[in-house]
Amino acid sequence: MAPANTPRTPIRFVIALAVVAVLAAIAWFATRTKPIAVIVATAEAGRVETTVANTRAGSVMACRRAKLAPPTGGRIARLPVKKGSQVKAGELLLELWNDDLTARERVAREQLETAKARVSEACKLAEIAASEAKRSRGLREKGFTSEQLADRAEAEARAREAVCESTRTSVGEAEARIVAAQADTSRTVLRAPFAGIVAEVNGEVGEYLTPSPPGIPTLPAVDLIDTSCLYVSAPIDEVDAAKLKVGMTGRISLDAYRGRHFKGHVRRIAPYVLALEKQARTVEIEVEFDEPAEARHLLVGYSADIEVVVDGRDGVTRIPTPALMPGNRTLVLPASGGLEERRVEIGLTNWEYTEVKSGVAAGERVVTSLDREGVKAGVRAVAEAKDAAKRQ
Repeated sequence: MAPANTPRTPIRFVIALAVVAVLAAIAWFATRTKPIAVIVATAEAGRVETTVANTRAGSVMACRRAKLAPPTGGRIARLPVKKGSQVKAGELLLELWNDDLTARERVAREQLETAKARVSEACKLAEIAASEAKRSRGLREKGFTSEQLADRAEAEARAREAVCESTRTSVGEAEARIVAAQADTSRTVLRAPFAGIVAEVNGEVGEYLTPSPPGIPTLPAVDLIDTSCLYVSAPIDEVDAAKLKVGMTGRISLDAYRGRHFKGHVRRIAPYVLALEKQARTVEIEVEFDEPAEARHLLVGYSADIEVVVDGRDGVTRIPTPALMPGNRTLVLPASGGLEERRVEIGLTNWEYTEVKSGVAAGERVVTSLDREGVKAGVRAVAEAKDAAKRQ
């Protein structure tokens, strides 16, 4: 009977091993670590730039802005403009009461006309006296009159000529009085030095306007802005100042126009460093808009950021800068699914892209979600769907 039972033992043993293997496989699949979802970007060929950006928000400024006030005080008699008014160069902005000064100017003009009339009269008499002296000298030469009468006529002619010259001087004096009166009147009149928009008006008709005392600034009577030329003024770190030159290409971004960039160029670099208390040392730079028509609708005072291109290369292998870890390391996601750490040699870099000279080839996928828990070399990972990445 024993020999008959012997063949059954190996079959049971194989079945038992199969059951154990299946259970082990089930346990392994149930307990294995799930792959981590990561956001990846593909290394590709493109342009990379080295840029310099501002350390604090800048502001949109006007190339010409004048805070105007008459040099003398007085009561406001005329105020033909208001906030938002578009004015031309030379247009009247404000006029103080100046009836006394305009009356003085009229008197000076009347005095000028009187002086001109006296000149005309005196010079006519001088011409008559000169003609009479010439006639008397002719008669004396013919013996029809005495030497004494001829000398008297010549003396009279010289006297009349002197009176003519003196009255000419009075005309110059009258003209000078008119100029002085006009200067006094102009001190009460405020005109636009250039075409622009009135940004602010401080005062009303009938109010008394007082000029600023020395060393004590007061509000301007009229704030005039020329919006035909705008630029952005912003501070950069003193370390970056030596890299910049006037004329370098720049990009301007505004909080009011998110996602849009305006082209510009560096128009000025301050020749000194600002050392403000509790703040880093900075250098003020100005970036002007390349297309004034695009910037014409912008408002002076908008907060703005600038980015100046120091250097750039086209057609280089680049990866997103957020994919870099300290020490120029990055995580690559190969087809096998296990994250690989690579040390890369970098070139030009900015906040968006970094040039990779070696370590990562074009077409390989690098991880940009390095801050997620568990993301490290050796772990299994899977690329997150683009739609899910966008939602984050």
